[in-house]
Amino acid sequence: MRRFTFEEAGDGFIPPSTADFDLPPVFGNSEFTTKPILLVFLSVILISVFFVLASRKALVVPNKLQFAGESIYAFVRNGIGQEIIGQEFMRFVPYLFTLFTFILTNNIFGIVPILQFPTMSHVGFAYVLAVFTFIVFHWVGIKKQGLGKYLKAIAFMPGVPKPVYLLLTPIEIATFFLVRPLTLSLRLFANMFAGHLLLLVFIMGGDHMLQGVIGLKLIAPFAFAFGIGMTFFEFLVQCLQAYIFTLLTALYIAGALADEH
Repeated sequence: MRRFTFEEAGDGFIPPSTADFDLPPVFGNSEFTTKPILLVFLSVILISVFFVLASRKALVVPNKLQFAGESIYAFVRNGIGQEIIGQEFMRFVPYLFTLFTFILTNNIFGIVPILQFPTMSHVGFAYVLAVFTFIVFHWVGIKKQGLGKYLKAIAFMPGVPKPVYLLLTPIEIATFFLVRPLTLSLRLFANMFAGHLLLLVFIMGGDHMLQGVIGLKLIAPFAFAFGIGMTFFEFLVQCLQAYIFTLLTALYIAGALADEH
């Protein structure tokens, strides 16, 4: 596994960059054995094991593990699915629940010792999740309204003067078929990428200062303190981004289910 390094140039140092996110294979020469890919598989294993253990011996009075699992499920089921989608929410809960736990786990990897890499800081993973959501909410809309009616509702918003369609129709088509999946994925990617880069700057910058002159050594503890503070802040961002991605997915599904959107 590649270590983050800072090469000295005189008394300065080269800060982390996008190159530090391009990790080589952990073993072998295959691109499928890089750290991000292995973390994705690890997240699937961890999520599966956790919820199997949490639900294996369900009790009327839940133990701590069961309570934790049920709390996460109830949060997605009631707080996102039922609240946003409404009457037909239950058939979408499995997807929303899987989406939330998968993104959350892979985000939190960024602050877990040894692992210390948020999988979603690689934009390809965020793109794939956005494509799944894109397919789901369009499929839902087409199945409920029929292809022609669904596309007509997107291109020609009801109650709008006809001349306005010249401007509004291209915007609506771009919004539903391009802007939504792009913003959904890029928001998640950008937050994970930027957050991890900031953590590297503070922590590795502090480590570099310790190797410098006495003045820099006195400043180093402040850099480490900022890094620790940013770690807690990053945890909040990681949870928030998992929630926002799942919430927007539920909103898109709810819009597709509506007779007019």
